[in-house]
Amino acid sequence: MAKVTSARLQTMRVDKDPVTMLTCTDASFAGMLDKAEVDMFLIGDSLGMVIQGDDSTLGVTMDDMVYHTRCVAKATSRGLIVGDLPFGSYQKSPEQAIENATELMAAGAQMVKLEGGVVMSDTVRFLVERGIPVCGHIGLTPQSVHALGGFKVQGKSEEAINDLIVAAKALEQSGASAIVLELVPNDVGRRVTDAINIPVIGIGAGPYCSGQVLNLYDMLDIYQGRKPKFVKNFMADSSSILDAVKAYVTEVKAGTFPGPEHCF
Repeated sequence: MAKVTSARLQTMRVDKDPVTMLTCTDASFAGMLDKAEVDMFLIGDSLGMVIQGDDSTLGVTMDDMVYHTRCVAKATSRGLIVGDLPFGSYQKSPEQAIENATELMAAGAQMVKLEGGVVMSDTVRFLVERGIPVCGHIGLTPQSVHALGGFKVQGKSEEAINDLIVAAKALEQSGASAIVLELVPNDVGRRVTDAINIPVIGIGAGPYCSGQVLNLYDMLDIYQGRKPKFVKNFMADSSSILDAVKAYVTEVKAGTFPGPEHCF
C-alpha cells in the first residue's frame, strides 16, 4: 500500500479521487483503519468529548494530543497522520504555533490542523515556510463554539458564504495542503471546493467536497452523546468494525456518502 502524502492528496484532488478521513486516537484503531485503506487519520481534539467525557473540545491539552498522536503513529504505515493543535496552543502567535506544532510532528504527525481562516493565514504561512504541512479548518470551528453561539450551520447568507470563500483562498495562498469544511449547506460546500485548488474535506458539508471526514466513535455508534445529522451509523449493516470502516471508505469513494439525509 503506497503511503499517503501531502503530494498524494493534491493528486487525488486533481484526479477527483475522494479523500477518506476518520478520527483516530489509539494504536488498535490505527492498525484497523490502515488495513481498510483510510487515507487520512485525524488525531482530533474531539477526543475531549468522545474519550474524556467533556461537553466541548476546549479542555484538551497539548500533552493529550502528543500522547494520542504517538499512539496512532506507532501503528500507521499508509494513512497520513494529522494532529490537531488544541485550543490555546496556536492563537497567541506564530512562534507559539510552531513550538506546539513541532511537538506534534516529533510525536509522529505528518501534518497539523488548526482552526480559523484569514486571521490564521499568517500563522499557516509561518508554519509551512518552516517545513510543517498544515490543514486548515473553516465553517463551524468547534474551538469557537461559544463565539458562534453553539453548534449551528454556517454559511447561511451570501455574505457568510463569501467570507468562507475568502477564508479558503487565504489559507490556500498561505500554503495550506488541505482544508476541513464543517457544517455548511451542500451548495456552500460545492462553491468553496470550486473556489480553490487544494482538497476540501467536508464534514456535514455535502457531497461536492474533495473528500469526507467523520468522527470514528460516531460512525461506529460508540459515542452515546448527541450525533449530528451528517453522521451515518456504519455499524448498523456491518458484521465487524473493520467491515464498517471499509463500507465508509467504499461509500465515500463511490460518492454515495453523504446521502441527502446527511446534508443541509
